[in-house]
Amino acid sequence: MPATALAAGMLWFFRDPEREIAPGRVISPADGVVQSIMPWKDGRTRVAIFMSPLNVHVNRAPLSGTVTSVEHIPGGFVPAFNKESENNERVVWHFDTELGDIEMIQIAGAVARRIVPYIPQGTKVEQGDRIGLIRFGSRVDIYLPEGVEVAVEVGQKTVAGVTRIDRD
Repeated sequence: MPATALAAGMLWFFRDPEREIAPGRVISPADGVVQSIMPWKDGRTRVAIFMSPLNVHVNRAPLSGTVTSVEHIPGGFVPAFNKESENNERVVWHFDTELGDIEMIQIAGAVARRIVPYIPQGTKVEQGDRIGLIRFGSRVDIYLPEGVEVAVEVGQKTVAGVTRIDRD
């Protein structure tokens, strides 16, 4: 019985539902809750999405374009909602898109010790394509270019491929 419950839990956790990709220039790369929206000195705006262990953990391309880099950076494993998570293990993505360079960072949390990129540098992606997985609770940050207005609010739930992040 415990093995069956564990197997069912693992199947549920690693679920990857089909999604009807929503229209919009920038869509959410992750299921979760908007943890923070922060302007940066270079004019970009960071939108941080916290993914609890209950969320789908497959991440999606926020825009169509070409993956210009996928860089794994080793680090710690503090809870992804913690400010110190900036030093956690992560994968930094850059996409060449119609809006220019878009940076997205997958950050491992206290339990999530593995980030699995599905595609390599040089891959052309369509908006909403599956690009990777973070196992068990973590965070995804997306950096919107200067002049792109944020359409989500702190505390708002997001659905990867469905929730629009920018506003016209």
